[in-house]
Amino acid sequence: MGQLSGKKIAFLTAQVGVEKAELESPWQAVTEAGGSPVHIAPEKEPVQSMVGDVDQDRQFQPDAKVDDVTVDDFDALVLPGGTVNADKVRGDDASVALVKSFVDAGKPVAAICHGPWALVEAGVLPGKTLTSYSSLRTDISNAGGTWVDEEVHHCQEDGWELVTSRNPDDLPAFNAKLTEVFAG
Repeated sequence: MGQLSGKKIAFLTAQVGVEKAELESPWQAVTEAGGSPVHIAPEKEPVQSMVGDVDQDRQFQPDAKVDDVTVDDFDALVLPGGTVNADKVRGDDASVALVKSFVDAGKPVAAICHGPWALVEAGVLPGKTLTSYSSLRTDISNAGGTWVDEEVHHCQEDGWELVTSRNPDDLPAFNAKLTEVFAG
């Protein structure tokens, strides 16, 4: 039995632009820790992944549509990056509502690279400290958060835990911390 045994972890993406490593690597970490990852997207159509935001790679088949799940179905949420992916997630009302519901329920969230854009859009960052891809610094500050330049940052505020990292180079630290936090 792994430390995430019995835990169902949501991975939320848009239909296009998710950074392949930022979906696959945390997914593998959750699986290896005994958790059950579930890929959620606005549609049950294939999701196009990218490498370095510019090169198309493989497609991933979502397990469920955003409209067909609730926060009660999961123990935690992962928000992978990819500039286009993160921009489309924050532009999808149902996806943003799902993200906000995780925070409101006090369930842990992990976001990497551009993934925190969904948190900005959900209005859940006042008083929180986090990291991200450096170009989100102003967005995070304007949303009431405090941005730090760290490989991984674990914020525990108001009964809610947030794990964030800057980019794919930070995945080993991101995966280790999200596994620890998601295990409770």
